[in-house]
Amino acid sequence: MAGASANLDQRRDYAAPTHASSQITAPHIGALRLTHFRSHEQLDIACASGAMVLTGANGIGKTNVLEALSMLAPGRGLRSAAFDDMRFERRLGWTVSADIVTAQGTARAGIGWRDGARRVRLDGANGKLDDVAHLLPQLWLTPAMDRLFVDGASGRRKFLDRFAQSLDTTLSKALSAYEKAMRERNRLLQEPGGAHGSGETALWLDGLEEAMALHGVAIAAARLTALDALAVGLAAIPEAAFPRAEIALIGTLEAALRMQSALEVEDGFRARLKATRPLDGAAGRCLEGPHRSDLQTIYAAKNMPAADCSTGEQKALLVGLILAQAHSVAAQRGDVPILLLDEVAAHLDRTRRGALAEILCELGGQSWITGTDRHSFDGFETVFGTDLAAINMQENGAGNNFDARENGSEDNE
Repeated sequence: MAGASANLDQRRDYAAPTHASSQITAPHIGALRLTHFRSHEQLDIACASGAMVLTGANGIGKTNVLEALSMLAPGRGLRSAAFDDMRFERRLGWTVSADIVTAQGTARAGIGWRDGARRVRLDGANGKLDDVAHLLPQLWLTPAMDRLFVDGASGRRKFLDRFAQSLDTTLSKALSAYEKAMRERNRLLQEPGGAHGSGETALWLDGLEEAMALHGVAIAAARLTALDALAVGLAAIPEAAFPRAEIALIGTLEAALRMQSALEVEDGFRARLKATRPLDGAAGRCLEGPHRSDLQTIYAAKNMPAADCSTGEQKALLVGLILAQAHSVAAQRGDVPILLLDEVAAHLDRTRRGALAEILCELGGQSWITGTDRHSFDGFETVFGTDLAAINMQENGAGNNFDARENGSEDNE
């Protein structure tokens, strides 16, 4: 399958985007309240604006806090779990409420799930998740993503799409519309005579393929924009801290967009969809499109696919990609995204943990970081100073109130 590559030389020392790092207030959570969410019957945290380090034993609810924050973004959060499964008790709903502090002021956002429906509130009125995401861009890294390079392409597409949505919030609508049209086309092609149908069936297929071509090319274009932005971010991350990565996007539409106009690619994709109806019908799925694209990552120094690297090298590559994404969002939007880093210290040596702290501090946004061992974050205090807040959830007990500003840092708004 054809693809589109992106590659730039890297800097030796990290420097955050000037207009982002010079902001007085990067978007961050000022206060967080969880009600009946996962293991937390009620949890209130008054937050610092820098690094929020949550420690404690496995099962104490650290990741649940990060998942609650991810509810403020489109989709199903960092676990991709069913909303019903996030309830503290089966008979209750849940809510996540956050004060979002930006350079323009503070907004209160609330996400709730009850009676099978999700509700969004913004400053006391009904709102949209896209509006919340615009106020608070976020990216995350979880232990499940440690297998990003060795598992199927679906996870890598989601990884790139989540980053692309932080640059273009309309991508989520294009993804949903494309998936809906593709599912309906697959269903029609499975009906008797559907692949060779005429009349109303043929007209309906034409309309679905028109939608797939329109939204499919929009998706591919957004991914290419994200790929190029990610290459710029990778160029900013010091190779001495995290291994240099070379990236490419493998997909027919992405490759075509490097050489043709979007209209030409749309026309070509639409024609191929029509021509391959019998083949797709026999296969039971659509065999070409952005739903089959893949993100390729190479460890540049070894010219080795990331899938063939050691566990530690894969983790370092992955952390480097997340940091590069954060840099790119800050450069493109001027707003530093908050980072949700679950068990990020795992498989990182002391040198790379120190480099991580320095890059996060220089970037200037809010980072939520979890770990079982507080000693994994030794040295963070030296880098962050009063912008570091460390909460031992095991000692304080899940379900209590935490004031991070009284727990080792100050909120420097």
